[in-house]
Amino acid sequence: MSVRVRFAPSPTGYLHVGGARTALYNWLFARHEGGVFVLRSDDTDAERSTPEFQADILATMEWLGLDWDEGIEAGGPHAPYRQSERLERYREVAAALVDAGAAYHDAATSEQLDGLRRDAGEEGRSPVYRGQFRLEPGAARERIEAGEAFPVRFAVPRPGVSSFDDVVKGRVEFDHEDVDDFVILRSDGWPTYHLASTVDDVDFGITHVIRGEDILPSTPKHRLITRAMGGESPAYAHLSLLNGPDGKKLSKRHGDTAVRAFREAGILPGTMRNYLAILGWSPGKDEEVVPITEMVKRFDLSAVSKNPAVFDTTKLEWMNGVYIRLLLPDEFLDEIRPLVEDDLGRGLDEAEAAVLAEIAPHVQERARTLLEIPAQVRFLFGDLVIDDASWEKVMGDDTAAAALEGAAAALEPLDEWGDASVEAALRGMLEETGLSSRKGLQPIRVAVTGSTVSPPLFESIRILGREHSLERIREARERIGD
Repeated sequence: MSVRVRFAPSPTGYLHVGGARTALYNWLFARHEGGVFVLRSDDTDAERSTPEFQADILATMEWLGLDWDEGIEAGGPHAPYRQSERLERYREVAAALVDAGAAYHDAATSEQLDGLRRDAGEEGRSPVYRGQFRLEPGAARERIEAGEAFPVRFAVPRPGVSSFDDVVKGRVEFDHEDVDDFVILRSDGWPTYHLASTVDDVDFGITHVIRGEDILPSTPKHRLITRAMGGESPAYAHLSLLNGPDGKKLSKRHGDTAVRAFREAGILPGTMRNYLAILGWSPGKDEEVVPITEMVKRFDLSAVSKNPAVFDTTKLEWMNGVYIRLLLPDEFLDEIRPLVEDDLGRGLDEAEAAVLAEIAPHVQERARTLLEIPAQVRFLFGDLVIDDASWEKVMGDDTAAAALEGAAAALEPLDEWGDASVEAALRGMLEETGLSSRKGLQPIRVAVTGSTVSPPLFESIRILGREHSLERIREARERIGD
């Protein structure tokens, strides 16, 4: 049987890094097996689902390079792929389950259900709902025809056990005594997640369901519905959730968790894809940075770890630095030029573009994110803006004035303005003044670039040019005063 997997996010928020990892594992498994990857939209939560969140999911999937073979916008033999467009199908299945005796209309009110739970707690019994307010078919038909509306619940067979071999978790068992007769169709005619998701999996011929372990308690319900529909249950693989560095479930208290935030912060798509892949799975050979084509070859769903993985932004940024350095020069320029222009609030002219190309290799070798680059090269384009914290940190030292005076004296007579000659002149100044590299060069760096964080100093001075470099050094000396 050909492998068919699906990623089914709800458009009720921006795509979370945990959801993106689930999408990636589905995609890797499908590509490794030569199967089909389906993207559908579980949008039955009408109040919270929005076009904005749906657009974010699609844009993020495309940014990550996770193409889908069937699904929303792509179409396919099982269209439509939005659950909000399949409501009649879910109602049809619910009605069929009622007719078959596998489900029933229920008349319990919220007050009655609260009372049952309260009584069970006081008596030390399980609060599982077993259909105490179940309507018999004839009574249900009469009351519905009279204008009343009731939810439909699935009749969980008791006694009984749902058991299956999870590809990741191993053997899993659920005693039906611990499973409610659960709602599959609300009184307003809208399906619950349990019904809609299961019907789609059956109708779309899904062979493997790869999803987060937070859905694991729902799996016996989905298997029961599948069996009642006459379908064959897919294989299940429940992925451990991601933790923050503190070992607790990843959440907003750890910072941004939406993929779009990392994209906006200058993380490359290849980085994010690679990093998510190794959160719970190892490509082997003691490697962490692995091309996506190699990941597809090596991916093994059964090798995914049962244990939670830690999402660490520090490691993500380290890996991003590796990916930045793997970019070809033209690719790197294509990535940073729009960011630099956005930072300046204008486009670069031809001469400025050439300057950016000159400095680019020197920032590429050190950068950890793309977003840090505009601030580092800003000194080359227009008036200098000096960072106050950098100035106070460096220029308050008694030796700063001497360093600036020595730098101006050493640089002004140079016949050749190049990296080597600038470096030789300034190192000669250090010897003459007896200043350390930190005390002698940092004031020059702040004077020329406006910050203690910049591209390599000698290359920065050479690219900025003799006139501007000397002018800034002298202005900084004057600002220090006597």
